[in-house]
Amino acid sequence: MAEPQQQLDDDVVTETDPTDPTGAADAPGEDETLLDEDVASETSGLEEPEADLVQVQQALTERTTDLQRLQAEYVNYKRRVERDRELVRENATYAALAPIVDVLDAIDRAREHGDLDDGFQAVTDQLERVVANAGLVKYGEPGDAFDPRLHEALSHIGEDPDVEVTTCKVIAKAGYRIGERVVRAAQVLVVDPVHG
Repeated sequence: MAEPQQQLDDDVVTETDPTDPTGAADAPGEDETLLDEDVASETSGLEEPEADLVQVQQALTERTTDLQRLQAEYVNYKRRVERDRELVRENATYAALAPIVDVLDAIDRAREHGDLDDGFQAVTDQLERVVANAGLVKYGEPGDAFDPRLHEALSHIGEDPDVEVTTCKVIAKAGYRIGERVVRAAQVLVVDPVHG
């Protein structure tokens, strides 16, 4: 039984070449040298992937910054376009409604001379509804505080003890505006408070 064990041990023992006085057979072979070079190249190659990773991260950061900048530019562009559209819409509404102010003045003068007949009253009501829905607002009432941005003073008619500031006493022509934009300032006669 001891013989098979010994046979195995004999197979494992490496024989040296008796003709090789240097013992080069014990030195690492060519295959082992290549293996050591591969390990060395893998170790030095670890630095290259790290450098590549840093470059990829920098490129990603640059692309992300570019994308954020483009998104901000797009949002600003959309706002500008919307603002321009609104301005075009307001200008078109202004251009369409400004001439109608004269028609509305004629209707007001007709009312001052008496009640309108039923047919004309129906047309007047419809016209006033249409322009109001389009955004045209009539303003100017006796007793309003005078505002030079909204009123055009045609005349100063003295002092009034009942007012504390310069006040519109008579409205010669109503004013009209669209939003905050004045189509026509109200034409008014004003009074001042009594100076004491």
